[in-house]
Amino acid sequence: MSVVAKASGANTRAEIASQPQCWKACFQALEQSQQIKKLAAKINPDTDCLFIGCGSSYYISQAAAASWQLITGSPARAVPASELLLFPDLLLTTHSKSQPILVSRSGNSSEVVRAAEYLEQKRDIRTLAISCAQNQPMDQIASDTLFLLPADEKSVVMTRSFSSMLLGAQTLAAQVANSQEVADGLRRIPDRVQLILDSVNERIEHFVESHTFADYVFLGQGPLFGIASEGQLKVKEMSCSYAQVYHTLEFRHGPKAIAGPETLLTFLLSESGYEEERKVLAEMKALGATTLVIANEADDTARQNADFLVELHLDAPECVRQVGYLVTLQLLGLYTGLKKGYDIDCPRNLTRAVILDGE
Repeated sequence: MSVVAKASGANTRAEIASQPQCWKACFQALEQSQQIKKLAAKINPDTDCLFIGCGSSYYISQAAAASWQLITGSPARAVPASELLLFPDLLLTTHSKSQPILVSRSGNSSEVVRAAEYLEQKRDIRTLAISCAQNQPMDQIASDTLFLLPADEKSVVMTRSFSSMLLGAQTLAAQVANSQEVADGLRRIPDRVQLILDSVNERIEHFVESHTFADYVFLGQGPLFGIASEGQLKVKEMSCSYAQVYHTLEFRHGPKAIAGPETLLTFLLSESGYEEERKVLAEMKALGATTLVIANEADDTARQNADFLVELHLDAPECVRQVGYLVTLQLLGLYTGLKKGYDIDCPRNLTRAVILDGE
């Protein structure tokens, strides 16, 4: 790898590596400000939550909605901001009350800002925003905002802001549900993920350097589907590679036609769905696929069918383990882009926020 290539991703590399310390700083700031307690007191535990975002923030919303429902027991779902703007009657009805939660790192992504305006001003629905920036259009429109200020980034591609905003949403869910088990589990995550980063960094760099793939596929179910979605986006953004995402068991229904050595299949194995997901892993390995496997705890079958294996050993509840899976996917995107000679900090055709003309 050239010195130029290494330098071209300096900010992104540092922001990925900084995540555990960043999360600790976010937790400390939330505790000092009492934001979580104040916001949780305003949320009815029986209210459906509607997470709204664009791009990576939509994938945060997918992961956060799954966590929210598992932690609180109340229904939650995620939608792109554009879906709300174009087809609001599919999402908002007079028969149910929803708590919209708007997610945006910058707080000025045009479609999310428009969604906030529509909900607050046209539908008279109070909104909660989650952001890494203050005094931006979104937090000025939303009724309340959960700020994760230590997580803001220099880079265009979201890494530590993604994981920090997800952890912020999960911390709020734990408070709403009054779940000390989840809250304590979240606080243990940074130190464990630091160990994962330390052990995986050089391994994934060597794996990328020694392989070339024509296609990247990311597979996950339940609370891990949003992370699989973010994984395929990271590889696209950082390396301009072709990447896809599927629910794990759906891959055997047609998409498995592309399984082969030139396709990297990344399996995010859950604990709840482990037995069935592991069967798909074995099936795809038998078809000749190259496999990258991430599991909290792997058994011998998973080890035998993995070309690259990461075990997390997280002792937090399964519903909040997603960031442990995420960091390897971020590194995969980083090193794939560097191998191809891209400037990861300033990727082609991308900006930190999509701000439409005239806004």
